Amino acid sequence: MSDTAALRRQLKIKTGVTKRLAKEHKSYQKEEEDQKRKLDKFVADRAEDWDIGNATRMLEESRKMITDTANRLGGAVQELRELMVAAEQDPALHADEALINAQEVFEEVSM
Repeated sequence: MSDTAALRRQLKIKTGVTKRLAKEHKSYQKEEEDQKRKLDKFVADRAEDWDIGNATRMLEESRKMITDTANRLGGAVQELRELMVAAEQDPALHADEALINAQEVFEEVSM
């Protein structure tokens, strides 16, 4: 397999990974907001201690997952950026769809 083909393949893979992790990160952020509202409602309604404790644990778990996905997303973005730099050095990939998609995903995630 040529270096260009291998680089194109890796760009597609890393673009997909970055896109998936960004989606997962947003999902956990939304889940955290939902869990926070649920916990606040339990406290306001003076729910049972077990319900409040369980909601608190679920909120903490969501926060842990946000941290985890943020770390993994950061690593994936860095790897994607390195591959994009390498691909931009290859004249055969300048207008390649894989590189264009990678640049678009990189821009979306970097905002």
